[in-house]
Amino acid sequence: MEIITVYHRRSIDETAMYRVKQLFSDHLSLRDYNEQVTEAMDMIYALNKMTLACMPESIRVA
Repeated sequence: MEIITVYHRRSIDETAMYRVKQLFSDHLSLRDYNEQVTEAMDMIYALNKMTLACMPESIRVA
């Protein structure tokens, strides 16, 4: 079992946010905090959909 340190988890989170910012935008366009959270979640949902679309389907042969 791999132990993930706080630093490692933060590094993973920062890398994910870097990817989102590079693909979509450097900043959030909405002013209200709750709307910004929704906007960020929508960006991450779209990123996950794009990543899933590019993954090959695996079929077990045995």
